[in-house]
Amino acid sequence: MKKPVVLRGYQFSVYNRIARVALHEKCVAYETQEIDPFAKDIPEEYLKRHPFRRVPVLSHGAFDVYETAAILRYIDAAFDGPALMPTDAKRAARVAQVVSIVDSYGYRPMVRQVFAHRVFCPAVGEESDETEIALGIKASLPVLDALNKLASEGHVLGREVFTLADCHLAPMIAYFVQAPEGAAALAKYSALVDWWASTSQRKSILETDPGLPLG
Repeated sequence: MKKPVVLRGYQFSVYNRIARVALHEKCVAYETQEIDPFAKDIPEEYLKRHPFRRVPVLSHGAFDVYETAAILRYIDAAFDGPALMPTDAKRAARVAQVVSIVDSYGYRPMVRQVFAHRVFCPAVGEESDETEIALGIKASLPVLDALNKLASEGHVLGREVFTLADCHLAPMIAYFVQAPEGAAALAKYSALVDWWASTSQRKSILETDPGLPLG
């Protein structure tokens, strides 16, 4: 029987993995459709689902939702399983804060600069840009510092409760630490180190590892 949930996205997209982590945490059966947002010939059918040519899109029956933060809120509300959004006001605010910090300030330096140029580019036979890596590390430090303070506070990014904040941050850190410079940067922030030591071993993180392109 065809599964009613379809995640349309790019295998190596960190945002695609964020959605997958949430689906795995909620134990939702789903199918995938590979969409390369960098391709010139993105299917017209996909563009009807996402007018901005980005990934991913979650389809649940006839209902489509794009923008990863919205996808995660839908997954949490629409399916059974452990709640990923706290009801406590302070914890809920911190979850939203982490998601916003990661999207606004973390994604580009940690993923597009550090991971992409140190790890992904060599994997696909392209040259790395050392300047981009250095700039990415510099821009990542205040992000890591802010997240470390939030983790130290105890409302979010802990070992006991897994939330949408963890879903959002974990795939980015997973990419970031594949670069030696990223791993060295993270090591300076003890609360994040403790969080990642636990989170990196979760079944949802291990099962959604996209690997790297072969050549």
